[in-house]
Amino acid sequence: MRKIDFPVSLIITTYNWEKALEQVIKSAFNQSVLPDEMIIADDGSKPSTKELIRGFQEDSPISLIHSWQEDLGFRAAMSRNKAIARASNEYLIIIDGDIVLHPDFIRDHQKHAEKNQFTIGPRVILSEQTSNLIFNQKINSISYFTKGIRNRKNTVRSPILTKLFSTQTTSLKGIRSCNMGFLKEDAIKINGFNEDFTGWGREDSEFAVRLFNAGLKRKNIKFNAIGYHLYHPENTRKNLQKNDEILENSISSKIIRCDNGLDKHNVINS
Repeated sequence: MRKIDFPVSLIITTYNWEKALEQVIKSAFNQSVLPDEMIIADDGSKPSTKELIRGFQEDSPISLIHSWQEDLGFRAAMSRNKAIARASNEYLIIIDGDIVLHPDFIRDHQKHAEKNQFTIGPRVILSEQTSNLIFNQKINSISYFTKGIRNRKNTVRSPILTKLFSTQTTSLKGIRSCNMGFLKEDAIKINGFNEDFTGWGREDSEFAVRLFNAGLKRKNIKFNAIGYHLYHPENTRKNLQKNDEILENSISSKIIRCDNGLDKHNVINS
């Protein structure tokens, strides 16, 4: 049973999509329980993203860190590792820069945080039209009855239902780092994300495999910790075959700690 309300570092990945990042940061500041710090894991965005973040930093009630790396292609694994290294808190929640947060998102993640597990929260898929309404500030909140939602049940937040349906598993099905929580010490144990991954895909599944191999279980959070996914075209999958091979090797070889990972960066002790 959970006995600790872990202090939280919220890590948000981004790349050259300021209007989405703006909505995500605003939702993070609109939490019933604020994270203890926020880190933007920037995979090489242009200066306009830096200016956006700087504007938020001026009035931020919490530490807001911009972790940037050179744009050398899709390197989400390295971007996340650099942010994890800079995180000063015990518990890390990572989301993508297209995930707008329910007002109780941080509170819910803290409630489900436990040692010896990591968490995967639900994602509500928004249509292009509904996403545009959010960008144009014509929608301030999402509910079960909002138009343009593909998986409507994920909009339901219920303390009772989350107790009944949130379960532990070791399944890889549906692993997504767009809404994931884990202890920093566990990320250090497996050496973070594997930076052999370049291009879209599988780096989050492989990260989860090594957590499983280290003895952790996955908790699927249901009806809590809701994130709303803003519409965008799908990323290219040209590197997927190579990334699948790395994933399969970690599964078959029962790898816990990757060689090309977190220890390349200056990790702050939380």
